[in-house]
This record gives sequence, C-alpha cells and structure tokens, in this order.
Amino acid sequence: MSHDSLTVAGRTFHSRLLLGTGKYQDMAQAEAAIQASGAEIVTIAIRRSNIGQDPEQPNLLDVVPPDRYTILPNTAGCYTPRDAVRTCQLARELLDGHNLVKLEVLGDEKTLYPDVTGTLEAAEQLINDGFDVMVYTTDDPIIARRLEDIGCCAIMPLASPIGSGLGIQSHYNILSIVENASVPVLVDAGVGTASDAAEAMELGCDGVLMNTAIAGAQDPVLMASAMRKGIEAGREAYRAGRIPIKRYASASSPIEGTFF
Repeated sequence: MSHDSLTVAGRTFHSRLLLGTGKYQDMAQAEAAIQASGAEIVTIAIRRSNIGQDPEQPNLLDVVPPDRYTILPNTAGCYTPRDAVRTCQLARELLDGHNLVKLEVLGDEKTLYPDVTGTLEAAEQLINDGFDVMVYTTDDPIIARRLEDIGCCAIMPLASPIGSGLGIQSHYNILSIVENASVPVLVDAGVGTASDAAEAMELGCDGVLMNTAIAGAQDPVLMASAMRKGIEAGREAYRAGRIPIKRYASASSPIEGTFF
C-alpha cells in the first residue's frame, strides 16, 4: 500500500498509525513497541517527558530520534489555552523550530474531556504563531468544522474517553466529521484493541493515534504489531468498499442461469 499515503501539513507518511510514548515499563519497551507498530509519527507529552529539558535524565529522543521519526509534541496535561500555547512554544524551542504539534486543552481531570472553547482559543493563537496544529477534540461535527475553518491541519475526534478502551461510541458523529472534512481526520483516544482501530479506518478515518491500548496491554510489543495489522486491514476494507447492509439473506450463488 505504498501508494496510499497519509499527508498532514505537507508531510507524507506511509503508516497511518500514530503512537504515544507514555505508560511503558521502560524506554526499551517503548522503543520495541514503536518499532513493531511501524509508526512514523510519535507523539510526546512535553510536560511529562524529558526531551532535553533535564540533561541529567534519560532523553526520550534517544529512543525516538527525530532523524527517524516525526516527533509530534502534544500538550497533554494542559487545562488552559495559555498553558497549551506555552507548551507548544517550549517544544518548538527544544526541537529547533519544529512547528507540527498536537493540541489538547482538557476540561477536567476525571473525564479528560476536551475543553472546546479553550481548544478553539488556543488553536487560533497557535496558528497565528505559525504552528501546524493537529487538534484533539470532541466528536461534535460542528466543532470539527470550526477547527478546520480556523486552520487546523488535522482533526482528531475522540472515539471515547482517553484510556478507556471503550472503542468508538458515536459512529455516526465520526462518519459525519469524515464526510465533511477537507483535512485528515484521525481518531484519537478510546481505542482498546485492533478491531477498534480497524473500525475507525473502515469509517474512512485517515489514521488512528493511540497510547494506552498498546502500552497497557499484557504484551505491548505484540499488541503494537496487532494494531499495525488492524489499521492496514481497515484501510484496505474502506478502499475496497463493503457490500450494502441488508435485512434479509442474499444467496452467494444466484439461482439465475441454473441448469436444473
């Protein structure tokens, strides 16, 4: 499927699986899982990960070097537009001018649901400051359209709450976002297993970002491999075009033209 690439903010990728770097047992496990996933975009929580802020601590970039992966700094843990914007600015400084970021402004600590008004505010500020913004949001098609109109380069609606493993809970909302978007749509949050990832791709999503579903698995490296296959299978099924859903049976061998 080398011809079926994903393009985000002018950057082209062969893998449609984006991976986080948190919650692994250690950096060696994170490195092995990322390699097994085939991911090319790796997201890093700037407020929780050392990418050079502390020279005395292990640097995550030793495991995911920028010359091999596209680093996607994210604003995980930010609850205000101000904190999110400052975090992106710090990431740009640490990564020598890198301007592709994943924005998330959270509403509360219990649900980790997006603060939509805060997200809109931060997105506008970041875009005006020259950032390419991939944005985590609710599965509301109207908000998705507003974020695209502001200039976000990718819309990332949640499938269900972060880390819940519930899978896609609002299929028609996700489908509506996909059908009306002119930028990539990537499911972000809530995936639990490979079938969830495949389902997202079958709906027409351009990719899936995940962390807990892999890092929290009993065998993260094996799960990373399964997710890779799920993404690929779901994408192929979407491109192939599924048969229409019917209420009644339809014989595999039609009776027309039978000999007796």
